[in-house]
Amino acid sequence: METPEDIKKMVREKYASIAIQSEKNPDPCGCVCGCGEDIDYSIMSEDYSKIKGYAPEADLGLGCGLPTEYAFIRPGDTVVDMGSGAGNDCFIAARETGEHGKVIGIDMTGVMVEKARVNAEKLGYKNVEFHLGEIENTPLNDNSADIVVSNCVFNLAPDKSAAFGETFRILRPGGHLSISDIVTDGVLPEPLLKEAEMYAGCVAGALKEDEYLEIIKETGFEVIEVMKKRKIDLPKEITEKYGVTEELNKHNGTGIYSITVFAKKPRN
Repeated sequence: METPEDIKKMVREKYASIAIQSEKNPDPCGCVCGCGEDIDYSIMSEDYSKIKGYAPEADLGLGCGLPTEYAFIRPGDTVVDMGSGAGNDCFIAARETGEHGKVIGIDMTGVMVEKARVNAEKLGYKNVEFHLGEIENTPLNDNSADIVVSNCVFNLAPDKSAAFGETFRILRPGGHLSISDIVTDGVLPEPLLKEAEMYAGCVAGALKEDEYLEIIKETGFEVIEVMKKRKIDLPKEITEKYGVTEELNKHNGTGIYSITVFAKKPRN
C-alpha cells in the first residue's frame, strides 16, 4: 500500500521529469512531457493565450483551469500560488497585483522552483518570488496572503484536508481562494484512478465534487461557490489504455470534470 510519502515522491519525480523534458524538447510534438508512450497532460488545460501576462515559456500544460479568472486580484494584493510549477499563473497574477503587490509561488519540486525563478528573471518580474515547500506545509506566515490560487494541484496532495487547512492559515481574515482542480462524478474504474502515471494529470486521487467541497467547508471557509465547471474529454487512446471508454461515454454524468472554486475565509 502506498504511503503519503510514496505518493509525494512519485509526484515530485514525475514533475521534475516534465520540467527537465520541457527544456530538452519544448514542443516538438505538441506535448510537454515527451513523445511516445508519455501522456499529453495538456488535454486538461485551458487556453491562456489571450490573458494578459501569459508567458508561453512558463506554461507546461499541466493545469486544468484558469484560477486567476475568478481570483478578483486587486492592485497591491499579496497572492500565493500553491503548486506554482514554472510560474505561469504567478506571472498572470503579477500583472494584476502590480508593482506594489506581491506574488509568491510555492512548489515541492526543486527543478520547478529553479525553472520558475529563471523565467521570472527573463521576464523581468520584480514582484514575484518562488519557494520550495509543500502545499500542506508552506514556509509562509499566518495571515500573510490576500488571495490563494492553485491550478490542478490539490488533487496531488495525499492529505487534502491539511492542504486546505494550510491555505486557511496563510490567508488573512476576509481573504479568499480561487482554485482550479479535477473532481469526478459517478463511479470510475480503479485502474484510471490508481495508475501512478495519471497523478501528474490530476486524475488519480481525484475526489467526487461533493466530497471536495465538503472538505473546504469543514476547513472553515464560507461563501463556497463553483464558478466554472467543464467535463474533461480524455483521448480515446487513454480511455482504451485504462479500459474506461464505455463508462466515460455513457450519458449518466459519470466522468472527470474541471472545476474552479471560490471560497472566503471569515473576517472573524
